[in-house]
Amino acid sequence: MSSSFGTLFRVTTFGESHGQGVGVVIDGCPPGMSLNEADIQPQLDRRRPAQSKLSTSRKEADRVVILSGIDNGMTLGTPVAMMIENTDQRPGDYHQMRSIPRPSHADYTYQKKYGIQALSGGGRASARETIGRVAAGAIAEKFLSERYGIDIVAWVSSVSRIEASAADILNIVRNDVDRSGVRCPDASTAQKMITAIETAKEAGDSLGGIISCVCRNVPVGLGEPVFDKAEAMLAQAMLSIPATKGFEIGSGFAGSRMHGSEHNDAFVRKGARLGTATNYSGGVQGGITNGEPIVFKVAFKPPATISLPQKTVDFEGNVVVLEARGRHDPCVVPRAVPIVESMAALVLVDLTLRQKMRANETLK
Repeated sequence: MSSSFGTLFRVTTFGESHGQGVGVVIDGCPPGMSLNEADIQPQLDRRRPAQSKLSTSRKEADRVVILSGIDNGMTLGTPVAMMIENTDQRPGDYHQMRSIPRPSHADYTYQKKYGIQALSGGGRASARETIGRVAAGAIAEKFLSERYGIDIVAWVSSVSRIEASAADILNIVRNDVDRSGVRCPDASTAQKMITAIETAKEAGDSLGGIISCVCRNVPVGLGEPVFDKAEAMLAQAMLSIPATKGFEIGSGFAGSRMHGSEHNDAFVRKGARLGTATNYSGGVQGGITNGEPIVFKVAFKPPATISLPQKTVDFEGNVVVLEARGRHDPCVVPRAVPIVESMAALVLVDLTLRQKMRANETLK
């Protein structure tokens, strides 16, 4: 089972939802960067469970501890290891699911692939695995911000069929997003989303949604022109997040309904560089960043574990009715916002380091 992501800034996550803890090891973190737990904790706090009635009731502090790779507050260039303890495990909640694979969950596929599964919860298929990604992403964001001025902001743009008005992608900041518990900057729409999630939770059901993201001040030239295109790497990163079912960048699927004369982004002068008058390309052309904001969306399905009775079969094929127990989010998108930001940061930091290596080789 591969649990690693990245080429030069390589991230390996570990741990299970109801084990002793979860964590991450980063290979390739550049040396000489100031770093401590306070740089990482804010994003973990945004992802943390039990923030409101909109999330799971599982109570975890999710306090990060840096175990290696730092000396006197500076990165050494050696592996950075981080650990987050699990303190509110309840593996007994999953006893029934040992013999009944949850519909649309990974229980069945893990069992068939490996011949074994984590019986105390979803194991590596649990979204708790993403804590390591967020911790690593916080470090990547710090590097990108300090070295390149890159700024990444994600927000909830829809929940079920409730859609927010278009955000100001050039000026939106995380404070705008975090004003609402659902992390939607459109205040009137946010309240409708909250009501819908609370209603679904009371009914024992769940809802899906869409997260939008913008990456600003990204330099021109990141990404490889064939297989490791910038948008391809972003798509892989986003679709590796649990519960994701769709990704689009720039005009996305809507672009397929436009004429070329409408869709083409005409070049204009923007100070000392060329830019584009529109941004249907979403900041990437030919797989390479063009200096415009990278804009994309990620679709999340409704969480699979619900308490409503579901007619299904057990591992032996016998018809049963499953009423799943456990503590689960009725809608994952509010807490997935920092996960999307973190995965975007991990892609961009890896691409910047690869581009820097190419530049150094060219100089030789």
